[in-house]
Amino acid sequence: MQPEFLGRFALGCALVLSQVSAWSQAGNGLDNLDWVEGPVPPPPSFSVERQIAIGMPPHVSVKVGVDPATISVGMDGVVRYVVIMTNGNGNTNAVYEGIRCVSDEVKTYARLSAAGQWSMVNAPIWKGLGDNMPSRHAFALARQGACQNRLATSPQEIIAALKAPTRGLGGNKDF
Repeated sequence: MQPEFLGRFALGCALVLSQVSAWSQAGNGLDNLDWVEGPVPPPPSFSVERQIAIGMPPHVSVKVGVDPATISVGMDGVVRYVVIMTNGNGNTNAVYEGIRCVSDEVKTYARLSAAGQWSMVNAPIWKGLGDNMPSRHAFALARQGACQNRLATSPQEIIAALKAPTRGLGGNKDF
């Protein structure tokens, strides 16, 4: 091989490696052994009127949505949001959660009490999105826009994906 080609090849490899290193340091969710969850902001205020519906399986009678103003992506790659659940009687409940896209895990940080106050979860833990939980809303949110190719993107991209007319359960065989 010619030295000029080898030099260009080495430079290209170095550029790719530096970009991968920058991505992992930027917190976009690339897995690494030293990953540590960053500081969790307090639960944000939310509005039922602003919520974007999350498509749920037909057997789920509760309407589920996320307030787009509450969606954030931390430097640690965690997508945090407030999910709003409304039953057939119009009663509303809300939960403040985070999804770690790279590992397909969810953590509940706080629940809204009947008095309208946030109640923080003592020692919240990461659970698999596919675990047998009472609700699959975090799984649905991850698949419908919060996680793209197991990576957290920006809040704007997540909101656009959630609003896209082609997203949702039509063809999602994971339910």
